[in-house]
Amino acid sequence: MTLAPFGARLRQALDTRGQLCVGIDPHASLLAAWGLGDDLAGLETFSRTVVEALAGRVAVLKPQAAFFERFGSKGVAVLEKSVEEARAAGALVLMDAKRGDIGSTMAAYAEAFLSPGSPLFSDAVTVSPYLGFGSLRPALDLAREQGCGVFALALTSNPEGAEVQRAVGADGEPVAASVLRQLAAENADAAPLGSFGAVVGATLADAGVDLAINGPLLAPGIGAQGATMADLPRVFGASVRNVVPSVSRDVLRHGPSVTALREAADRFVGEFADAV
Repeated sequence: MTLAPFGARLRQALDTRGQLCVGIDPHASLLAAWGLGDDLAGLETFSRTVVEALAGRVAVLKPQAAFFERFGSKGVAVLEKSVEEARAAGALVLMDAKRGDIGSTMAAYAEAFLSPGSPLFSDAVTVSPYLGFGSLRPALDLAREQGCGVFALALTSNPEGAEVQRAVGADGEPVAASVLRQLAAENADAAPLGSFGAVVGATLADAGVDLAINGPLLAPGIGAQGATMADLPRVFGASVRNVVPSVSRDVLRHGPSVTALREAADRFVGEFADAV
């Protein structure tokens, strides 16, 4: 059965569960902070605990694929189970894979994360448009067909991104602005929210581009990277209602206590509500 469009499902989740995305980022320092080994057993315990604590209450969970892939096929198996259990508990799963390629390879990446027959089937996936926005077409088309979403990197929270994203094309348009404009075209006439989103860092002093894409805006950089929920209205302006603020370390560091993880997530949901 084809899902309802991702944008509509996301809007409902944000309105009912609060505007928050929590990463599942089992990197070595967090595993150690939890008293876990940097091994498959630690990975399994960490991921299971985060899903147990948060999948039933936050709008979006965002596993970072690389932290699972570094353990090889057994790590990917843990990722598959985490995705399945998180979705079963009601969270939308955004796979943070940042894939980008051309032709049949991009189609294969899309099938890995956006095809219902895949063990890694997720509600949405992050992609890189820097082989040209048109290279994303296989992912955009499959997402639309299956009721899934795509988040394209536009203005990321890392300082190095500016050399590409702020670069100006021959037509005078900044690269990020071009990505956002083309996402807006994909979302044309969608209601209540388009399914094709952008990644725009909450750490930006000034976006300097039009963020009104009628789609979600994933905002990393809150917490450990220095941004706060109070910064979001300044950065996103009138589009702030469509922001999906993403927090990883500043929630995850409260584990392995399920109660403490939930309390941390609830605090960020409340801070967003207060800010906007």
